[in-house]
Amino acid sequence: MERRRFLGDLTRYAALCAGLPNEWRLVHRPRFADDPFALGVASGDPTPTGAVLWTRLAPRPFEPNGGMPGDRAIVDWEVATDDGFQQVVRRGRQTAAPELAYSVHAEVEGLAPDRWYVYRFRSGDAVSAVGRLRTAPAADATTPLRLGMASCQNYEQGLFTALEHLAGERCDLIAHLGDYIYEYGVRDGAVRPHHGFETQTLDDYRTRYSQYKLDPALQAAHAACPWIVTWDDHEVDNNYANEASENVWESAEQVRARRAAAYQAWWEHQPVRVPRARSWADLDIRRTTNWGALARFWVMDTRQYRDDQPCGDGSQMVPCAGWADPARSLPGLAQERWLTEGLGASRARWQVLAQQVMMAPFDDAVGPDRTRLHMDAWAGYPASRDRILGAIAERAPNRTVVLTGDIHSNWVNELRAGFDRPNRPVVATELVGTSLSSGGDGSDAWGSVAPAMADNPHLKWHSARRGYVICDVNDREWLADFREVPFVTRPGAPVRTRTKWRIEHGRPGVVEV
Repeated sequence: MERRRFLGDLTRYAALCAGLPNEWRLVHRPRFADDPFALGVASGDPTPTGAVLWTRLAPRPFEPNGGMPGDRAIVDWEVATDDGFQQVVRRGRQTAAPELAYSVHAEVEGLAPDRWYVYRFRSGDAVSAVGRLRTAPAADATTPLRLGMASCQNYEQGLFTALEHLAGERCDLIAHLGDYIYEYGVRDGAVRPHHGFETQTLDDYRTRYSQYKLDPALQAAHAACPWIVTWDDHEVDNNYANEASENVWESAEQVRARRAAAYQAWWEHQPVRVPRARSWADLDIRRTTNWGALARFWVMDTRQYRDDQPCGDGSQMVPCAGWADPARSLPGLAQERWLTEGLGASRARWQVLAQQVMMAPFDDAVGPDRTRLHMDAWAGYPASRDRILGAIAERAPNRTVVLTGDIHSNWVNELRAGFDRPNRPVVATELVGTSLSSGGDGSDAWGSVAPAMADNPHLKWHSARRGYVICDVNDREWLADFREVPFVTRPGAPVRTRTKWRIEHGRPGVVEV
């Protein structure tokens, strides 16, 4: 090409780029007056050779674009075997874009199985905090697992003291089972108020995640080890079901628009490896994560595909209209097939359902010939629940553990091959973890649960304090320690082990240690 023609074309190209929107400009290396890594770092969805590393550039988190100028920015990452980063084993570069809130999801590969690493990010003249990552064991290894289990962190209702303790538990992996944020606007009596009104738009949800991510206890827990995360209802709207809102005046189109905003913001703020969708409103987060040959985690979504709750969202006397309809499903029929067929194919020692709402029924109507069940949980979908329990009975009996959040209290439940008859055999155990802060301090009282124990023989234990669960898993047994803090409405709460339970591989039931 002739030199003058080349220079003329280059000048016209530069003029064209100057008129383009910010998202089309060249990336740059910014200089920051404030820490762009104020929201911390995280890792998630580990494999034997890698994981997802996450951060988000947000030097002023409550401003538009997190205080970023609008141009794309270069973010470098590195993974090392030593705290001083003298032995860097992998490094890479990502482009953080305003369209995705300057979030970074680096899918690292090429690491060794069953190893601890450290990682960090750089952008311009700024360096992030350091996070710790453990890769999963090799596919044929039955390496023991120390698993943390948590859910339900309402910023307004309490401090994240439980997460501060969880960060020090030296877990290999943490499973967060939903209600990572709460959508509500400022409410009376808040321990620390939400920023802004109830979340509706993409900017609303981004701001809400920013507020939660600024919490130092949450940052410490994320930096301590990799997480696997799923969502429940409050990441969008309380008790929503598919395209149905708890607000009867909201149309399906409005719910989908809100869902798209909420799902995008969730993805932007979590260390997840999920497939791309044609629409953010249809983001599919179902996935499996293997811990070698010891455990396969089935990460479920019990909100997006469910039929609407029958007879209202709360506790209802049953039978009621549509309650027992076999066509109704909590996870959706496609997800049921994905799970039940997968259980038959998996050879892992333990099958682990990482999901949201309580699977065991709880009848709180004391007295004969009366049954009252909670419709927002699996009890509102008995045919769907019993199909899955039947598949567990056939394909993975007494090597399946269901991990549950949502209900803001601890429960230990034995799951039967179905709950339509009382003599069905026990085929799995459900561990329900209490909230991290939702519900405030809680109490030691059993409340309405104790009088109903006789009608719920599958229920083995319950409490209503805040906390988390630590599970030590090997190829022979699963030990679950229920850790509790006495208060979350003021700082400084200690942690204690309230009770400990054992599940023996291949043997029905769960026993207190």
